[in-house]
Amino acid sequence: MSLPLAARLARRELRGGFQGFRIFLACLALGVAAITAVGSVRQAIQSGLTQEGATLLGGEAQLEFTYRFATKDERAWMDQTAQAVSEVVDFRSMAVTRKPQTERGLTQVKAVDSAYPLLGTVQLDPPMPLFEALEGDNDLPGAVMAPALIDRLGMSTGELFALGTQEFILMAAIVDEPDAAADGFALGPRTLVRTTDLQASGLLEPGTLFSTKYRLDLPQDSDLAALSVQAGDAFEGTGMRWTDARNGAPGIADFVARLSAFLVLVGLAGLAVGGIGVSAAVRAYLAGKTATIATLRTLGADRATIFQTYLIQIGVLSGIGILLGLVLGSMLPLVLAPLIESRLPVPAVFTLYPGPLLEAALYGALTAFLFTLWPLARTEEVRAATLFRDALSTARSIPRPIYLVANGIALSILVVAAAWFTNSVRLTLWTAGGIAGALLLLSIAAFAIRWLARVGGRRSRGHAPLRWALSAISGQKEGAGSVVLSLGLGLSVLAAVGQIDGTLRNAISGNLPDVAPSYFFVDIQKDQMSGFSERLESDPAVSRIDSAPMLRGIITQINGKPAQEVAGGHWVLEGDRGITYSEDLPDNTRITSGTWWPNGYNGPPQVSFAAEEALEMGLRLGDELTVNILGRDITAELTSFREVDFSNAGIGFIMSMNPSALAGAPHSFIATVYAEEQAETAILRDLAGKYPNITAIRVRDAIDQVSGLLAGLAAATSYGAGISLLTGFLVLIGAAAAGEPARRYEAAVLKTLGADRRSILTSFALRSILLGAAAGLVALFTGILGGWAVAKYIFDTEFAVIWPSALAIIFTGIFLTLGAGLAFALRPLSVRPARVLRASD
Repeated sequence: MSLPLAARLARRELRGGFQGFRIFLACLALGVAAITAVGSVRQAIQSGLTQEGATLLGGEAQLEFTYRFATKDERAWMDQTAQAVSEVVDFRSMAVTRKPQTERGLTQVKAVDSAYPLLGTVQLDPPMPLFEALEGDNDLPGAVMAPALIDRLGMSTGELFALGTQEFILMAAIVDEPDAAADGFALGPRTLVRTTDLQASGLLEPGTLFSTKYRLDLPQDSDLAALSVQAGDAFEGTGMRWTDARNGAPGIADFVARLSAFLVLVGLAGLAVGGIGVSAAVRAYLAGKTATIATLRTLGADRATIFQTYLIQIGVLSGIGILLGLVLGSMLPLVLAPLIESRLPVPAVFTLYPGPLLEAALYGALTAFLFTLWPLARTEEVRAATLFRDALSTARSIPRPIYLVANGIALSILVVAAAWFTNSVRLTLWTAGGIAGALLLLSIAAFAIRWLARVGGRRSRGHAPLRWALSAISGQKEGAGSVVLSLGLGLSVLAAVGQIDGTLRNAISGNLPDVAPSYFFVDIQKDQMSGFSERLESDPAVSRIDSAPMLRGIITQINGKPAQEVAGGHWVLEGDRGITYSEDLPDNTRITSGTWWPNGYNGPPQVSFAAEEALEMGLRLGDELTVNILGRDITAELTSFREVDFSNAGIGFIMSMNPSALAGAPHSFIATVYAEEQAETAILRDLAGKYPNITAIRVRDAIDQVSGLLAGLAAATSYGAGISLLTGFLVLIGAAAAGEPARRYEAAVLKTLGADRRSILTSFALRSILLGAAAGLVALFTGILGGWAVAKYIFDTEFAVIWPSALAIIFTGIFLTLGAGLAFALRPLSVRPARVLRASD
């Protein structure tokens, strides 16, 4: 026998069509389609970011500084390198109106020069050029605002408002801002003004919180990589951060990459659910081919030929399922492109991309191989002597070692491929471990359910429908294993998503407001601190005030080496970080290792570092950190680690230095105020009225904004989990359809013995309810376990079971199994017993 013969036999088998393989094809196609769609949308966004990188950034390159403007020499380098340079100043402030009553709103201010924007156009309503809008009217400078801020302040065009001590006239609403995506996350809506109009505002004083961005319009065919190196050499030690059009919106690009990676892994969970359905379909198909296999063995076919025959057949069918999934997954983003583009803050280029198709096809092929090899291997157990027996039902459950090794290799390739494509080894391993753990728990649960049903069946005398239901569940033909595995895994993913989402929501909007301050006040000048404190200390509604001097700096070197080389891509090194100083150890600070500098210390700079972050970065006592503050490098010895809690939204600094290390550096103060909610309005009114340069950030508003972002993420993840659940429902339908002949025979026997239709239907419903409840309960347990693990080890937050979501999982399991079971129970009830029993003889 040979492979060509096996191919001919497989071709003949395939002439029978797709009978028995519809669920097989649907499960595989659905999983592949989900991964293809996610990958295609990800690639469309990445292509849009690449093509429009310069427009999103506002120039071909950008140099950013913290708390300062570029020096004359720095500006000279930019003017020499670029054809045009645009200076943008970005900071937070309070927009204040006084008509008919005072209204205040937090805003993200962008102050620009006459060259802005270098690329693209700011679209306004009413339509007008930006320079005309910023000219203003009635001897007042003009400004344009985001519609959300205009609505919040109750303003209309032509009305006045103030930023700091400078009044502006609102000329128009911002419809489109070409470089908005590059600005990243903002706590307040945008206000756009000219930088020169802020000179008398008091908002850009030395030490206040702002950043400057210099956008460059470069000559055509400029080498961005070479320019990046040149800029790094020219601006070494100045704290400059370089960004160019190769990645114009790095924050969004990273966010899209991470979210799509997570959704792809959720899609892989859906493929695992589909794999269970694929395995069940192959097992049922081969069980029906026992006589054919035995006949081939009688005619001299060896077991290799038999295995190859059905491997080729299943391989062809798997290819068809994968192809269907690729077509569906690639077409959906194209069809929904207008809707998706309208909801995206960045451009996207929707077309067919080969990368996502190859990735999804590889996942589909490996999953199909993993879940079909085991039942295919059992064909070797069929002998010629078993011509009229179901050999597969008595075959050994574990195949030969060669098949186990092949399965192990395929699984390893799948995990490595997922880690490679998602660029997240840790997340891939967590997901793979979660799926494997869930499948193990569900397998144990399926075995336990059948055992409990067998025991319960013996004790349910006098309750005939219940006894019939338990007897059916304990048997092989009801497919309890595939039902619990497929539906349970789909529900487990959904349960985990629900628990994680609920836990994060509770942590942010539930528990956090109870421990978080009412306001963050920033940009408080040193001479304002006494009056600021006096107003709050005399207010009985204020329970606590924390304040600290604040600067921001960038860690550039660790022990004389570039910080990125030593500590990798740790988040502390991704931008500038808050720095404070203190003579004495603050009351709420606990040193975990090392010692605090003595009172009056005036020696070489010393720094105390947050203990948890230091451990993650591999820092040790005695290390030297070089921090660039306002363009000046300060090298300090790491003398202590201290405990810093960032979870309560209070003041927390990564680094604290001795006062003499920062002597002469201009800076402002930051303060947190803990007050009763009803007193917040009066506090803001008094302080903002007396100190217009101070910016107040209401913590509750920030919490609401983050909660809204989490809601969007949870919705996107739930859609992916919903695909897993839909796949599980398809497996349910397949199991119910496969069990219909057994139900028909069972109904005929029970009718012959005197049972009525109502009792039989009750029995069918009970077995569906029991299986659904069991799958839901096990899924709930695995979902809660997964949610707890993510909350504890990834988000480091307290976990509490979200019971509404938990109960919904159980009822979903019951509803789905009951629906699928009853759909295939009505026809067996309508068949006459004599016809069924006669046909079974």
